[in-house]
Amino acid sequence: MENPIYIALSRQNALRRQMDVVANNVANMNTTGFKQQRVMFTEFLQRPAMHEQVSMVQDRAVVRDLTAGGMVNTGNPLDVALTGPGYFTVDTASGRRYTRNGSFRMDGQRQLVDGSGLPVLADNGQPITIPPNTTTIEVKGDGTVTTELGPVARLNVVTFRREQMMTEVGAGLYVSDEEPQAAPAETKVAQGMLEQSNVKPVLEMTQMIDINRQYQQAQKMIENENERIRNVIQRLGRTV
Repeated sequence: MENPIYIALSRQNALRRQMDVVANNVANMNTTGFKQQRVMFTEFLQRPAMHEQVSMVQDRAVVRDLTAGGMVNTGNPLDVALTGPGYFTVDTASGRRYTRNGSFRMDGQRQLVDGSGLPVLADNGQPITIPPNTTTIEVKGDGTVTTELGPVARLNVVTFRREQMMTEVGAGLYVSDEEPQAAPAETKVAQGMLEQSNVKPVLEMTQMIDINRQYQQAQKMIENENERIRNVIQRLGRTV
């Protein structure tokens, strides 16, 4: 296979994976707390022969845009959003997971859970249970949950030094090998609010169109190179 075809194929493979990332962004444009993702590309050098060097494209990683999404007022006292860096902590069968999605509710045991029914953890590492026979729930800016009977617990809001290294595990949850740290003082919890996705739909649709156009151009290059090679072989065959 000729080098131009190798180069075009490397570009097509990278574009296909880039399209997957953009499609995932579009699919999550209405997901609470979702952060749009981008593919990071680098130059990949290959040496097909001793004195040759071919430059190809390679997608190295997927990075998240960590800027905050817009806030929407829901009026639900169990909906909370973070204004600043940080993650809420929930408990799973595989250990603690972290999320920006603060759409919480009470289960049948009056335990505070997320949309998947996972217990929301307090800063003491325990699930948060709302006392029976209470009707008023207030979440203060520092994450303290109170009722008419007084303080109940404080939401465990944490940050990570290498936030880009966190691994997405689905349902808006992340895991990290790094030890969590307490969120900075400027991070506040806003009650009755939810953080929207920071995906910009028009930008993502434009990206899709551009990726499709580039993929077609790479395909045209491959077809032209195949045609060139076929013509050369035919001409050589006639001279033999």
